[in-house]
Amino acid sequence: MLVLLPPSEGKTSARRGKPLDLQTLSWPELTPARERLVDALIELASGDRRLARERLALSERMDDEVERDTKLRSAPTLKAADLYTGVLYDGLDLASLDTAARRWANRNLVIVSSLFGTVRLNDRIPPYRLGICTRLPGIGALTSFWREQLGSLLVEAAGRDLVVDLRSNDYAATWRPRGPLAARTVAVHVRREGVVASHDAKYTRGLVARQLSIAGERLRRPDQLVDVLAPAFDVRLDRAGLSWRLEVLL
Repeated sequence: MLVLLPPSEGKTSARRGKPLDLQTLSWPELTPARERLVDALIELASGDRRLARERLALSERMDDEVERDTKLRSAPTLKAADLYTGVLYDGLDLASLDTAARRWANRNLVIVSSLFGTVRLNDRIPPYRLGICTRLPGIGALTSFWREQLGSLLVEAAGRDLVVDLRSNDYAATWRPRGPLAARTVAVHVRREGVVASHDAKYTRGLVARQLSIAGERLRRPDQLVDVLAPAFDVRLDRAGLSWRLEVLL
């Protein structure tokens, strides 16, 4: 199965740990693309500070975030499971999963990162600041950049199984399944009384990923996803073009 997660702006810093080694990350075929982005971000952060703030959408009070981007090659790394600390990851609560659920999560959860493309929970990466809507000098729009890189890679990763898309709209723009895979793709949306609830939506998506990890099943059809989630959530499954839309109602 392939369960796609967004990253989070909130990230943990480590005092000690190995520096970044791009060759050790999942999908080593992305190494050249990752090299380009890491070098471009370091160059941006190390240059004119005003330009860096502007491109990264940061204020002067967040210069420590810019400074952190200058040290991507030397900073201690953490497992992606420990790095991201946002609301979705609070709902997922990986640390409290039992061994079987954590093993399932390690195999099936994939984080779509603006800097590294796709990473698994055990991949070691440093903290960074780079939004997916950023236009990096020499690179351009990151959504377009990764769209060119991730197509066949994620099709192969999905295999014949279901794709559950828990990404935000901005990160969803980096890859949209086509053809037969679209019919096995379910995008999860969260609503409260017909209105999208941002904070609750993120947390609930984390709970959905958690429920899938605990269930530990290999799903190939959208209706099987409903069977797994229905005991914990009020869900509605509908067609959305070639793919599917699952609404979780709060």
